[in-house]
Amino acid sequence: MAVHIRLRRIGKNPKGKPHFRVSVFDERSGRDSRVIEELGFYNPSSGEVRLKKEKILGWVKNGAQMSPTVRSLVKKIKE
Repeated sequence: MAVHIRLRRIGKNPKGKPHFRVSVFDERSGRDSRVIEELGFYNPSSGEVRLKKEKILGWVKNGAQMSPTVRSLVKKIKE
């Protein structure tokens, strides 16, 4: 199974105040497909980032591909 780690917009937010969950999705399913696992939270308005780095690295080790945004968030957390 080919999987991607990407952001999923959550909540009924007013325009301009998004927040996201970092999630694992099956590549072959649609954009709004079912989530395999939740790996973190990101709020760009406040800059809050909470990631489960061990689980993300475990998925990547097993062949999951990270989106460019998730890759930059993980890199930012490592520094």
